[in-house]
Amino acid sequence: MSERIPVRVVIADDHPMFLFGLRAALASSPDVEVVGEAAGGEELIAVAARTAPDVVLTDLAMPGTDGIPAIRALLAHRPETAVLVLTMHEEDKALFGALRAGAHGYLLKGADRAEIVRAVLAVASGNAVYGEAVARRIVSFFTGAHQQYASRVFPELTEREREILELLATGRGNHQIARRLVLTEKTVRNHVSAILSKLGVHDRAAAVARARDAGLGRAREQDGPTGAS
Repeated sequence: MSERIPVRVVIADDHPMFLFGLRAALASSPDVEVVGEAAGGEELIAVAARTAPDVVLTDLAMPGTDGIPAIRALLAHRPETAVLVLTMHEEDKALFGALRAGAHGYLLKGADRAEIVRAVLAVASGNAVYGEAVARRIVSFFTGAHQQYASRVFPELTEREREILELLATGRGNHQIARRLVLTEKTVRNHVSAILSKLGVHDRAAAVARARDAGLGRAREQDGPTGAS
């Protein structure tokens, strides 16, 4: 049996004690080998170029070149390297800036040793990894963006009517919509009639076609099976 080759990791953080603890956490796994360390963005780029790691585990706020431009520069030269962010910054600007720069995962400091090791191995295997709190922010962001998009596409509809139109677009019938939104079927029928009138279409099929053409319905498809009633 061939010996498993450990994942080669470069770690970067400008706090020496945190860097020491991070090194110890990764050293606890036989599947990970720390091949370099850096205390700033420019040093991280240089160390990664010298050591060719499989994974870079980095903070964002560091002296000199900040973490986000460092990630961008690093991946421009080594796109095969997976970048995992480990930071205390959970605001949208930091999170989405890192993801746009090419980060494959985003954890908040406070994650335990086992979670960090699992995340390193996961991004090394090509998976995306987000801590629970970060995942919630991502879902919240895109859900909000989706709702704003729907309001721009069909400004003539009320929020409740847009919600029902989107459920129609997934194939749900009146009974399913009523049960999901805790409404009576008569109320749903009234909303559907208002939707048809405002969209200037003659039947549900035409309304669904309009909604799907606008991209509605996709965000809810994973919620459960569809079907008319």
